[in-house]
Amino acid sequence: MTDTPETPEVPETPAEPVPAAEPTPAERTAASVGPWASATEAYDLLTVDVPAEHWIEALTAARDVLGLAFLDWLSAVDDLDRGFAVCAHLAAVGGPGGVRRLLLRTRVPREKAELPTAVGVYAGAAWHERETLEMFGIGFTGHPHPVTLLLPDGFEGHPLRKDFVLAARVAKDWPGAKEPGESADHGGPARRKMQPAGVPDPNEWGPLKGTLPPVAERPARGAARAGAARTGAAAGVDRPRRTRSVEAGSASQAEAAPGAGATPADAPPVRADRPRRTRSVGEGSVSQAAEPAEPPEAPRRTARTQSSDAPWHAPVPAHDEQPEQPEQPEQPERPQQPEQQPEKQDGDSA
Repeated sequence: MTDTPETPEVPETPAEPVPAAEPTPAERTAASVGPWASATEAYDLLTVDVPAEHWIEALTAARDVLGLAFLDWLSAVDDLDRGFAVCAHLAAVGGPGGVRRLLLRTRVPREKAELPTAVGVYAGAAWHERETLEMFGIGFTGHPHPVTLLLPDGFEGHPLRKDFVLAARVAKDWPGAKEPGESADHGGPARRKMQPAGVPDPNEWGPLKGTLPPVAERPARGAARAGAARTGAAAGVDRPRRTRSVEAGSASQAEAAPGAGATPADAPPVRADRPRRTRSVGEGSVSQAAEPAEPPEAPRRTARTQSSDAPWHAPVPAHDEQPEQPEQPEQPERPQQPEQQPEKQDGDSA
């Protein structure tokens, strides 16, 4: 046996480490705010979402780390079952590269809508937090002056919530409550007012609660017809349903017998002095006698005016029209007679 030479083992080269992907600007911004922040970018606006317990910490990092020292506005959005989204729009103005913007957003539950106040980080947040408290009912703990800003004293509810009922829709007719052409003073019977979706009966909610009489329901069409039938039966009127077709005519019209000149016994007699019309419209009636056509009259000539100072009263043509002379019959030509020579007298020389 021959020994096969053993192949020397080639040492494995260590794999080169894959370089980590560079973070996007949104990820760098979220990391600058905090490890609990997440960022998305849409429509050239960077949005950073943070938990509600890190709200003040995220605002402080945006001001100190990112240099966003200007609070543009602060408000909320009603997301119904998901609660309220509180947003703060921050910006950096006056620096190189133009204006930098950032939308910082958090979410609070609907049952306990409350956040710590941001007045200690941005002093301009005081006005916006008062407005958000009135319009959405979101409380800001630690606010220095949480008094009414826009709504009158004693106002109930928060107008920018999606479950808020607009009192103006209850007290005043909305545009779809009336048909085109109807008005309040048309004098006709009033009908049931239409209410937009989500608006309760004004007698159950609003300033007129409990003061309006109940609105009578309009009877259905079937009930109205049944009531009319009962009224006719009570009056002793028997009006059966029509079963004859249009070609057959009504029941009061007697059918003509198939034979010529045959009439039913109950048919009304035909008057002899007024026979049925058999002439067409173009021939006219029998009483209209045909009159010979009269020759058209000759046009009359307008009388001349004798006034010389008003020639426009009766214009006269430039040349008077001469009446035509009747033609005379031609006379036969006479035969020509020879010329007579004068007679010579005595003494005349030849």
